[in-house]
Amino acid sequence: MFDKIDKIIKEKKLTPPDCTYHTLRPLENGGRLRVLVVKGEDVAHAELICPFCGKYTYSKQEYKKVSKTSKIRMRVECSSCGKKTKVEKLKGKKEKK
Repeated sequence: MFDKIDKIIKEKKLTPPDCTYHTLRPLENGGRLRVLVVKGEDVAHAELICPFCGKYTYSKQEYKKVSKTSKIRMRVECSSCGKKTKVEKLKGKKEKK
């Protein structure tokens, strides 16, 4: 279902060093999130299966680097229900016991 970001990767023949940011994550309630930011661009391509309503959404939004102390990298809004999903940083995150 996450074919739009796959298409961008294939068209531009991107490899990991060509990306400023790329993530594919499972979310609660069967949701999934994929975000891609190509180096040299300030646009984030986001594909989301909303954990709230279960609908698929593709969006483009401005990408800004965040401070090292920030816990949230960005928020992706579902076009169906309007709820926002936080994209949290994973680096340095402590494991829950």
